[in-house]
Amino acid sequence: MKLGIAVLGVGRWGIHFVRNFLHHPQTELIAIVDHHPERLTYCQEKFALDSTKVTLATEWSEVKNLAGINAVIVATPASTHYLLIKDALDRGYHVLAEKPLTLNPTECIELTKLAEAKQLQLLVDHTYLFNPAVQKGKEIMSTGKLGQLRYGYATRTHLGPVRQDVDALWDLAIHDLAILNYWLGETPIQVQARGKAWLQPNKNMVISPQSGLADLVWLTLFYPSGFQVVIHLCWLNPDKQRRLCVVGSQGSLIFDEMSADAPLTLQQGYFEQKEEKFVPAGQSRQVIPIETAEPLFQVCDRFIQNIYTENKSSISSGWVGAELVQILTCLTQSLTQQGKIIAVRCLD
Repeated sequence: MKLGIAVLGVGRWGIHFVRNFLHHPQTELIAIVDHHPERLTYCQEKFALDSTKVTLATEWSEVKNLAGINAVIVATPASTHYLLIKDALDRGYHVLAEKPLTLNPTECIELTKLAEAKQLQLLVDHTYLFNPAVQKGKEIMSTGKLGQLRYGYATRTHLGPVRQDVDALWDLAIHDLAILNYWLGETPIQVQARGKAWLQPNKNMVISPQSGLADLVWLTLFYPSGFQVVIHLCWLNPDKQRRLCVVGSQGSLIFDEMSADAPLTLQQGYFEQKEEKFVPAGQSRQVIPIETAEPLFQVCDRFIQNIYTENKSSISSGWVGAELVQILTCLTQSLTQQGKIIAVRCLD
């Protein structure tokens, strides 16, 4: 028996959910919902959808009682997630939500507990955690080849797209936060953020009274092990970078998404002390072989297999999503207080 899927939101990312679930052998697309009729028309034409089999609607209320729905994909604006996800869970539907889970950590926790109480799957689409390069990086981190971990840094810049609902922090930081927490096996206990707003200096976010949507953000993460990370985020920089590095006493692990030939490299090297001098030794560069797989398909497939097996995902669960939203909330607090270091409390 195939699982019936309803996709809510078919914008830039949501349409890829439609493609994946249309072609997944264990799913059947039941409905597509989007407030914009032109997006529904585009979907119908692009995928040659049979209108007698796939219901197209502009409101969730029009389809939520359709027979055959087992799971709901929420790819709408983040500000709408809470009510849609809660309603879907209350109706007994499994949920795969685009990140962030919501814009409020308390809401994230409530939804996660609700899914657990109803024995339903709640998976968050932190796609990078299903990227073969990131998963391979986790394996390498566990081997100890980097030696004693010391610090990390990441850069995520490009010339757009410029969001009008959230700043560069909420738009970009969650990717590197998810990867770092996954690789390190821990979450920050303190955070710090500073930023600049040039393009929209007088526009506020719903989640923050801050004046202006920051185009540039520098943030620092402090982990309980003593590991620290500096991240540079900007959507006003034509130098497109997607690069993350973890540095240890014996080498560095580099994830460079813009390097098609070598997205993951292990650069080893250390110092040998000879009298008063420090001499580089053991230097080498290894390009790590990576399997070819679409990360989003891996997300969708994991969601489906979890439903069938009743397994809970430890990689991108509701709790993982809640932790990331908690960190972003604390970073926003720091940003609005001109870089004050903020403690990140444990989730209840």
